[in-house]
Amino acid sequence: MNALVPCANQIFNASEIYLRSKLALLNHSSSIQKVKVAKTPRDKNLSLGFENDHEIIDFFRGIQLKWKFLYNQGKNLNPDRSGRSFELIFDKKYKGIVLDSYLPHVVEESKSLTEENKVMKLHNLGRFYGRETTTGPWGSINLEHPATFDKLAMEPDLKRALIEDLDKFVKRRNFYTSVGKAWKRGYLLYGPPGTGKSSLIAAMANYLKFDIYDLELTGINSNSDLRELLLKTSNRSILVIEDIDCTIELENRQRPSERVELTLSGLLNNIDGLWSSCGDDRIVVFTTNYKDRLDPALLRPGRMDMHVHLSYCTPSIFRQLVSIYRKISDHPLFEEIERLIEKVKVTPAEVAEEMMRSDDVDINLHGLIDFIHRKKKIMEQIKSIHMKKSMMIQKELMTLKMKHKTEKISEGVSSRSELKTDPL
Repeated sequence: MNALVPCANQIFNASEIYLRSKLALLNHSSSIQKVKVAKTPRDKNLSLGFENDHEIIDFFRGIQLKWKFLYNQGKNLNPDRSGRSFELIFDKKYKGIVLDSYLPHVVEESKSLTEENKVMKLHNLGRFYGRETTTGPWGSINLEHPATFDKLAMEPDLKRALIEDLDKFVKRRNFYTSVGKAWKRGYLLYGPPGTGKSSLIAAMANYLKFDIYDLELTGINSNSDLRELLLKTSNRSILVIEDIDCTIELENRQRPSERVELTLSGLLNNIDGLWSSCGDDRIVVFTTNYKDRLDPALLRPGRMDMHVHLSYCTPSIFRQLVSIYRKISDHPLFEEIERLIEKVKVTPAEVAEEMMRSDDVDINLHGLIDFIHRKKKIMEQIKSIHMKKSMMIQKELMTLKMKHKTEKISEGVSSRSELKTDPL
């Protein structure tokens, strides 16, 4: 039995991806005289194409299936008039298996292959690295950040919990649908600067193979503009709003001279409402250095489902960093460094910087010790200055109180004196 799969068809697109993978396995076969080779910016690897009348044999559940690529330019056999199609040939007694099982298998395999070969994109508004975009409000470049969970220094329990949460989320489409909730998840990353918030976002994107949309609220003037931008984001993506506590004072963005404004309620309504219902597999990430400054409305479950605290360097994080950067698991200087970082607040970024200064581990570790001592001295000086200022302020307050008290006493004495001398 012959089945024609024309172009401009989901099955055709899936079949093309699926058969290219088969072609790659057969490219050393003597039966293949020549193949087409191509690579697009979105592809990680070279892809192989088909010559006219090219045949590929596939097997499924013991059934032999023959695919034949046809290119009939000018005959307009297909909906898109390209003349491209696949002919699938099989024994007609297997028609039910082919339609009900084999072709769905081809579609699912093509999805897996597409994800495996996907090049993630980093999207930004309007100008992107100085270039105007002609593809709409979002410009993009390939996301080539090397961060992965294996290369990320985090507390092990926190890393494990985050990975498990991500895994559970991407597998629960049917569950979200069954309970009537939008298939999205919110994460709040909070902690001091230099603790790895941006690297963690990149690691999440690389792990899930999701695009990133970096949304800078300072470039948006109104709730309607925000809505338009959100509707032009794609499925399987991470929407990132960094430094939400200081990027924009949403409630203070009202401009009496204008009829439109960007408000906190507008941001939350767009994320919770229309945007959520117009796509699947969406993640929202807010970052902040100061969690206590955030409006409680941002933090409730359903918006920020998981709060991830990225802290200053701990002994565990320090050892991970040394293992990642210098490939060692122990050293005589470790104990001294660990005692220091328990007393002095050092960020993972600062430790990483010291690990990159030299190829000599001893130089790096001694340099880190010197850096921590210098930072400790600076922090003590700052603390001393603050204490002196505080003491001066307290002294001035005490002086003002004493002066005020003296004036009150003087006023009381004067009043009693006036009463005594007042003639009857």
